[in-house]
Amino acid sequence: MAGFRRGEGILRRKPIEHIEETEVGEGTRLERSLGLWQLTAIGVGGIIGAGIFTLAGTVANGTAGPAVLVSFLIAGVASAAAALSYAEFAGLIPKAGSAYTYGYAVLGEFAGWFIGWDLLLEYTAIVAVVAIGISGYFSFLVGELGADLPSWMLGAPGTGDGHRVDLFAAVLCLFIAYLLNLGIKNAARFEMVVVVLKVLVVLLVIAVGVFHIDTAHYNPFFPYGVGGAFTGAATVFFAVFGYDAMSTAAEESKDAQRHMPKAIIYSLAISMVLYVAACLVLTGMQDYKDIDRESGFSTAFKSVGLGGLADVIAVGAIIGILTVMFTFMLGVTRVWFSMSRDGLLPKWFAKTHPTRHVPTRVTWIVGAASAAIAGFLPIGEAAELTNIGILLAFAVVCTAVIVLRYRQPDLPRTFRTPWMPFVPALGVVFSIWLITFLQWQTWVRFGVWFALGLVIYFGYSYRKSELARR
Repeated sequence: MAGFRRGEGILRRKPIEHIEETEVGEGTRLERSLGLWQLTAIGVGGIIGAGIFTLAGTVANGTAGPAVLVSFLIAGVASAAAALSYAEFAGLIPKAGSAYTYGYAVLGEFAGWFIGWDLLLEYTAIVAVVAIGISGYFSFLVGELGADLPSWMLGAPGTGDGHRVDLFAAVLCLFIAYLLNLGIKNAARFEMVVVVLKVLVVLLVIAVGVFHIDTAHYNPFFPYGVGGAFTGAATVFFAVFGYDAMSTAAEESKDAQRHMPKAIIYSLAISMVLYVAACLVLTGMQDYKDIDRESGFSTAFKSVGLGGLADVIAVGAIIGILTVMFTFMLGVTRVWFSMSRDGLLPKWFAKTHPTRHVPTRVTWIVGAASAAIAGFLPIGEAAELTNIGILLAFAVVCTAVIVLRYRQPDLPRTFRTPWMPFVPALGVVFSIWLITFLQWQTWVRFGVWFALGLVIYFGYSYRKSELARR
């Protein structure tokens, strides 16, 4: 097997044509049971959530005004550049791990480790942040019903008088872990049902809201200038990915080489249509200065005398954001599983359940870790753990698709990224540009996590990886 690896040291990589050889031994096999529309639902579940129910109002009110529509379109174009690169890899390398696996196969072991290690933290943090957001909606609805919950369980320490733990957010993380441990087939059925409900709520919002649009609210369309629309794009960009986490489930797809590229493109296209329509309704129903930053659609419908529908929207927001937790917890567990199966982390983590064929151990660990973050960190601090890793993953995948196209142009690709290399280069440029908007505290946290990763890589992974052993 000496010829199996290409490159030496930290640059060793797995040849694409032998990538299936990395699936080693019994007990590390995932079950192929997901069809095209189940994969698409997982992608839509990861994309549509806080973007419609929270970010649209936030950006419209203080950043872009009615041009929030343009913000979403700009972000969508940039995200599409990365999505097309992911689609090419998903058809070419139908393995778990997504950006980690693609980087490992094309750019080498250290690049793969770098992205995989960072996504472990960022995906877990996203699960926690979303759980905290849902907990806020839950507390609001409980208050609307006239119930009084003990203050100690309503938030992390320092977020309010008497707060000790955000209990609902922590329990929600553990519930998603339990759901994923039921097996990918059962978990995907639940996700499909919830995504359908979420899409129906968004369609209801659009169908009813369109009759309450006042076109005068669109003037001025760029109250903060064109620059405001671009600044808004940097904010809402984090609402138009999700397909990256969905692509980690490639190894659980019945026909990944055909279905994964389609699911990535379909999920982004469906989500963008709903985003654009929802933004038109939101900014048409209310003057942008009056849109509530946290619950834009609920307050917009109340403003036109539809308070009952506003409550339905609040419930829909909880349901909608729940699917984001599912998609990203699925993503982090599959990245961790792949890294462990490749020997970069202890093989103990790569063991799957004998009948359900899911990585039970890492799923419960991620569930507990996200529950701890959600329960004891304020949402602002938890959110600062996200963003940079995903943008770096986009840059790596877009770079890798260019490198591989020129290195091995004749590989059998079921999907080819169009307008090469312009489209993936656009994805790289936009990702790096968005990184410049991140706060310095984010870089500090990233540096600490990366330093810890270096210690683990050179102290353990470099010697224990499957390529090193072979």
